[in-house]
Amino acid sequence: METTKEIRTKKTEDGLIVVIRIAGMVKVKKDIAETLNKLRLRRKYSCVIINKNKSVLGMLQKVKYYVAYGYINKETLMKLIKERAESIEGRKKEIKIDEKKVAEGLFNGKKLQEFKLKPFFRLHPPRKGIKSKLQYPKGVLGDNKEDINKLIERML
Repeated sequence: METTKEIRTKKTEDGLIVVIRIAGMVKVKKDIAETLNKLRLRRKYSCVIINKNKSVLGMLQKVKYYVAYGYINKETLMKLIKERAESIEGRKKEIKIDEKKVAEGLFNGKKLQEFKLKPFFRLHPPRKGIKSKLQYPKGVLGDNKEDINKLIERML
């Protein structure tokens, strides 16, 4: 048997995946809407950070025509946390967030709720627009690999 620490380090070796919902809510099939709901992507331009594992990859394959996803780097993650993270208590409560500590924790397998932050981020529509109906590399849908960081920069 593997210990939980060994399992946790295996997950984090693969990196963090950031998923951004691109398509809206109209005319989405029921099973795809449920998958998006499980990923906590309930609105257009909402974003979640998840650890890579087999079940998540299956979910991403199912919704690849509605989301953009890829591997986030540490600098982009710190900017995202600094500018768009919200407290669980709500927007009104201003709390001091140490983005470096939160980013380290996420890369080590912790979750945003452990830092008293909401498990999703609300982003702006991207500056200079996107081709939201085309697959990557012509558009933004599907697996963007490392280019997801450029898209997030434009949405902050």
